[in-house]
Amino acid sequence: MAYSGRGLARYCITLGFVSGLLLWGTTFAFAENRYPDREITVVIPFGLGGATDVLFRDIFDTAQIYLDQPVLVVNMPGREAMRGAQYVKNASPDGYTLLGSHQTIDLSYLAGLASFSHADFAPVSLLVRTINIPATYAGHAAQQASDIGALVQTSSTPLKFGVIANSTDHLFWLQFFEQSGISLSDVQLVHFPDTASEVEALVAREIDFAMLNLPSAGTLFVSGALVPLAVAGSERLSGLPDVLTLREQGIDLVHTSDRGVFAPAGTPSGELAVLNDALAYALASEPLRHRITHEYGSLIDYRSLSTYRDYLDEQFNELVSLTERVHLGR
Repeated sequence: MAYSGRGLARYCITLGFVSGLLLWGTTFAFAENRYPDREITVVIPFGLGGATDVLFRDIFDTAQIYLDQPVLVVNMPGREAMRGAQYVKNASPDGYTLLGSHQTIDLSYLAGLASFSHADFAPVSLLVRTINIPATYAGHAAQQASDIGALVQTSSTPLKFGVIANSTDHLFWLQFFEQSGISLSDVQLVHFPDTASEVEALVAREIDFAMLNLPSAGTLFVSGALVPLAVAGSERLSGLPDVLTLREQGIDLVHTSDRGVFAPAGTPSGELAVLNDALAYALASEPLRHRITHEYGSLIDYRSLSTYRDYLDEQFNELVSLTERVHLGR
């Protein structure tokens, strides 16, 4: 088809308008579908100052650079860490409300305190496994974890062990008692709402022992206010090189709190993938990796999406037999 000069100009204008309209429509659709386009909230179901709080604040401080949107970390303790988990479970599955937690989700379910487990969330990424540390206050008769069994037998009153009911520290002490030949009837478990209150009680000598870690108690170990009695890892921690592992003390127990990110069930796969990539970006940061490993006594163990779900399923099966054996929640 041939065009005159005026006809050709009209054709070019029309074509340009249509092309511009298509480009505008494509740009608009991209803007509409871009994720994230606003602030993301990460709920920590524990109080300020615990390892979960410290680690996730550090990790998301870097992840938000990749996301190009701010990430608000909110503490929502209560109901033994189930208040915050329930809030995220019921949130809109749009990728803007997330949960940072660990085995407590499944432990509360197995103890009969929650009606949901990890299977009721969309797992995003496993991030770190924090090595747990049994500790006491300065001047206590226990110098290492292997002393506790004898002290329980000779004490005129039951020794007091701080726990967050049905959380990882509760399970730790039940496993520790089993491995050390300590009867639960010979000790007193003192319940706390969060790690920070446990630390305060231990410093005040209101309890004898608590299971802590470097994020929650590292500065108190350095100052000498608290004493690490062992590390529950397969190897010693670089941050506590002189503290023996439980296995080195004759107690066959390795125990970590495995922290990851969860989204409400039904969150679109595209949003999950973006979050997953942002967390991988954060964990690739050398300064952050150094803090996690050396200052926070944690192992970086990044597992994404379906791989993380498989890990949770395997861990859940192990927890079923373990909690039945040590009578968690009874």
